[in-house]
Amino acid sequence: MFDNKSIVLLEAHQLSYLIRNKEIACRDVMEIYLDHIETFNARVNAIVSLRDRDELLKAAEEKDSALANGEYHGWLHGIPFAVKDLALTCGITTTRGSLIFANDVPDRDALIVERIKQAGAIIIGKTNTPEFGLGSQTYNSVFGATGNAYNHQLTAGGSSGGAAAALALYLLPIADGSDMMGSLRNPAAFNNVIGFRPSQGRVPLTESNELFFNQMAYEGPMGRCVKDVALLLATLSGRDDRAPLSLSETGEQFTESLAIDCTSLRVGWLGDLQGHLPLEDGILPLCEKALETFSSLGCDVHKVAIDIDYETVWNAWRTLRHAHVAHSLEPLYSVPEKRKWLKPEAIWEIENGLQLSAMQLIQASAVRTLLYKKLITIFENTDYLILPSAQVFPFDKNTPWPQTISGREMDTYHRWMEVTILGSLSGCPIANVPVGFNESGLPTGIQIIGRPRSDMAVLRLASEYEKATQWTAKNKPGAINESGLAHSLF
Repeated sequence: MFDNKSIVLLEAHQLSYLIRNKEIACRDVMEIYLDHIETFNARVNAIVSLRDRDELLKAAEEKDSALANGEYHGWLHGIPFAVKDLALTCGITTTRGSLIFANDVPDRDALIVERIKQAGAIIIGKTNTPEFGLGSQTYNSVFGATGNAYNHQLTAGGSSGGAAAALALYLLPIADGSDMMGSLRNPAAFNNVIGFRPSQGRVPLTESNELFFNQMAYEGPMGRCVKDVALLLATLSGRDDRAPLSLSETGEQFTESLAIDCTSLRVGWLGDLQGHLPLEDGILPLCEKALETFSSLGCDVHKVAIDIDYETVWNAWRTLRHAHVAHSLEPLYSVPEKRKWLKPEAIWEIENGLQLSAMQLIQASAVRTLLYKKLITIFENTDYLILPSAQVFPFDKNTPWPQTISGREMDTYHRWMEVTILGSLSGCPIANVPVGFNESGLPTGIQIIGRPRSDMAVLRLASEYEKATQWTAKNKPGAINESGLAHSLF
């Protein structure tokens, strides 16, 4: 039994069921969510460019009218949805976290927004992101920093930090994100929710003006439960000829049962990559405790190692990232009036990218190829690979990035997220799942990496782990518990 306020505590698929069966009106859902956002969003600054309340209530009423007339638009029918502020949204400001685009209102939607709308969602605004998505810390000169759901003075991570904090504080039932270097994984780990980076090509990449060489960043779903994440992946997936390397399969498979027999599934633990990665105290013990859960499910958990020089991999990653960012942002850099608004990290990426030769790019791609071949060999005897989602716990949101980890200096603004690049370079599907909290009450997570295109297998293992742990469902942020909202669900 729910009172009205506790509607926000529902998982997206539960809310979808109530709306479809007319047990709650879309207008009531919208009003409840907008009230909740009004109360809690200012604490973390997760949702930005929020649309006018009257407009949103009218849009919700139109969804009610459609349902009354037998028109059901899809599982997101009438559900409030805020899009990450990197994706184009028709009629809604899309800043990309940059003052250059502070007043930019697109006249079209990005592909993922098209699909989210087609499934019935009402776009209420955007979720905050760092400038051009650069860095795993969500702050920018347009909207400021986004706070963590569990400690508002700390970072929500990034670049999908606004989405993660909004989910954790129940400001949204479901969210989208994107991921080049952990942007679906790091903020999910920092906010005790689920983030899923799909296989290469699973969600068509259409917005770039280079669609063949650039296969580094993917869009994907985030949620408070694996089932919601799977359903949103079903919505986002499917071939689009505007994306030449997109996969042909539809997303229908992701609506199927997530149940799986874990007996004898082989899970390989990568740990800290044989000491290569510095980790903040407390990260490894929580991750290793999670391994016990996989063992209890029947999995064969064992240590694995990749026979490759990780510093060579890092340098290849840097080269490919420099090239991607430089190609994307050089048109802004080349105009002095716009260049002055670019943050130092963006200029650093661009200027390094402009110095690269064709041979350096091919050599970096060859290292990426070698890593992929090494992983495929490991997958011959291992079904999944696991390693931490982040090397640190959430830190002060006014700190751009950690300078050191366990005494080791970070030589770039993103070295502290090196743990994510193996998955990014491989193009394999990856889920972040929570593993608990440190003594200060701060969350972290692990990455479950599956074989190429085995998105459903990763979601199924994540779902079984979720059922066994219930980290998200049983550990609401203090702001929610203190409000009494959590006690209105019974």
